[in-house]
Amino acid sequence: MSYKIPMGPYHPALEEPYKLDLICEGETVCDAKLHIGFNFRGIEHLAETRNYIQVTALMERVCGICSNIHTLTLCQAMEQLAGQVPPPRAKYIRVIMAELERLHSHVLWAGIASKLMGFKTMFMTCFEIREKVMDVLAAISGNRVNYSMNRIGGVNRDIEDPQSILAMINQLASEMMSTVIPIFTTSSTARSRCAGIGVLTAEKAISCGVVGPTARASGLPQDLRRAAPYAAYSELEFNVPVEPAGDVRARLFVRALEIVESIRILRQALEKLPPGEINTGDDKFKFITGTATSRVEAPRGEVMYSVSWKE
Repeated sequence: MSYKIPMGPYHPALEEPYKLDLICEGETVCDAKLHIGFNFRGIEHLAETRNYIQVTALMERVCGICSNIHTLTLCQAMEQLAGQVPPPRAKYIRVIMAELERLHSHVLWAGIASKLMGFKTMFMTCFEIREKVMDVLAAISGNRVNYSMNRIGGVNRDIEDPQSILAMINQLASEMMSTVIPIFTTSSTARSRCAGIGVLTAEKAISCGVVGPTARASGLPQDLRRAAPYAAYSELEFNVPVEPAGDVRARLFVRALEIVESIRILRQALEKLPPGEINTGDDKFKFITGTATSRVEAPRGEVMYSVSWKE
């Protein structure tokens, strides 16, 4: 006999306000119905009443984990309308910030996954490493959460000492390679509690429009950094990890492998960082009337912004 357990919309285990109706048989969750719409911030409407500088600051508040990627997407769209092309150095700095944010997101995800599976030692390890990722972000931008790095035509802050940042990245890589990745790829705890659980087939992922690491863990090799390169990604070498199983363990695998690739990208970007300006200057921009779109590969999947401008 099945029964329904309501969870949320506000619950300590939920990161955002939504409600789940869990259909259970014994201790097995057979189905879940998702109800959303409990929180509305009206960001799009607010953007209509702000200038382009204020809108950039506003969009950095869309997500606390992926604040940088939202301003990057917005600025790329607005650059199309303003006829601005960021300098090469700015494009590399954008890649560096994006990949550091990816590391932060993936390690945070791994820590929360560890806690949910009862692996509390690993949870503490992941969050200790997360702090060190945030230290690198702070060393570049001066901020741990909202970095205020992106602007129309480039970035606001330079990386004045790439070698010191590279040393921090190498230290991070050493810790991740010796702890997070081996445990999530070989641990019997992770295997027993994640293998065969929550299977999302490739067909179902396509029908639901799934993106990012979750899609790649279901065998879909989609990544905008490779399929539609932006910033300086076309000049860097990296692989797109794909796992066919579609279960929770595959999603752990993909993120673990993406951590390796992010470190690889960061090392290349810091070593190849070209000289020159970091933005196109402080002149007032002239926008053309029309609509522009921008798509990027955020840590948890594709983000797209559509920006319209009219006199």
